Amino acid sequence: MSALILHNHSHNNITIVENDFIDHYMVSANGEYVKVYLLLLRYQNIPEQLPDIPQMADLLENTEGDILRALKYWEKEGILSLEYDETNELAGICIGKAPTHQTPVKAAFHTPSAQSASVHEKSPVAQSDGNTTVSDKAVGQNLPASRRSLAARRELKQILFIAEQYLGKTLSRTDVDAITYFYDSLGFSADLIEYLIEYCVENGHKSMHYIQKVALSWADEHITTVDQARNSSAFYNKTCYSILNAFGIKGRGPASAELDYIRKWLEDGNFELELILEACNRTISAIHQPSFEYTDKILENWKTGNVRTLADIERLDSAFEQEKDRRKTPSGQNRTPSAQQPSKFRNFEERSYNMDKLTKELLRSN
Repeated sequence: MSALILHNHSHNNITIVENDFIDHYMVSANGEYVKVYLLLLRYQNIPEQLPDIPQMADLLENTEGDILRALKYWEKEGILSLEYDETNELAGICIGKAPTHQTPVKAAFHTPSAQSASVHEKSPVAQSDGNTTVSDKAVGQNLPASRRSLAARRELKQILFIAEQYLGKTLSRTDVDAITYFYDSLGFSADLIEYLIEYCVENGHKSMHYIQKVALSWADEHITTVDQARNSSAFYNKTCYSILNAFGIKGRGPASAELDYIRKWLEDGNFELELILEACNRTISAIHQPSFEYTDKILENWKTGNVRTLADIERLDSAFEQEKDRRKTPSGQNRTPSAQQPSKFRNFEERSYNMDKLTKELLRSN
């Protein structure tokens, strides 16, 4: 096949695209993101005519969220920077390397019509999962005044962008509030929040409710670095999967409610893992199915009985056997010493803390 020859008959009304963009950025970028960047180049020399976000979305047949994600993507890649005014509204786009010091500027976009402005204020950024999402303005307003520096806003916006990639959806207002809470109130760094979301997603949990519970537990453990989080996660992963295996649960991590029980047993109850596993085994023996609630009842009874080791369980079992033997044998007759009775260590249905009664209570509660 002979070489192709490209003829250029246009010398005016030209949009110039740098070779560096084509060589290093275009191939790996989402096609919709490329369209947004080309549109910006189209208006580079006539910035006063640049469409606003809703108009860009109409021109490119995208959502406003798609446009904002594209802008944040190119900002992350370093080929443009976004500027915000004192009200945290997007005010300008600088194509090329960002200046060393940025200050709020007057909006570079021409003033949209009243109808367009109304649409921009009322419509969500995007609706990828049916949830109303938060606008770029709301993201800025979530930061308290003491943290509303340009650097803090940009770092938080980068975190939100990364979170969207991991979760595979546009963040809802609740999602943004939660992540902002991790950043501002819990004092988590951007790296720690990214690892937090990555850790939860890799374990099959994309629920922000679950992610928040993990974040709060890390805060309680005074975790401030990714290394500390990795060490804590490794411990909980091993513990959680050991408990799930004892219940015969395979192929998944703990659900949010199950994780609450596990943390309760480990942190509030201070039970050793071997004791928890014994309670799980006895649960299966008693009701023949996994039940975190049933196991929790067992552990609560053991805690009341000051049971801290397997030897304590054996002591409790022995005391029960003696009591049962005393009640069954008529007064004054010789009976076989309880020490010679066969061990009932594994017979969970015969305990002084009356597991039959516990079973009935659990069935009634369900």
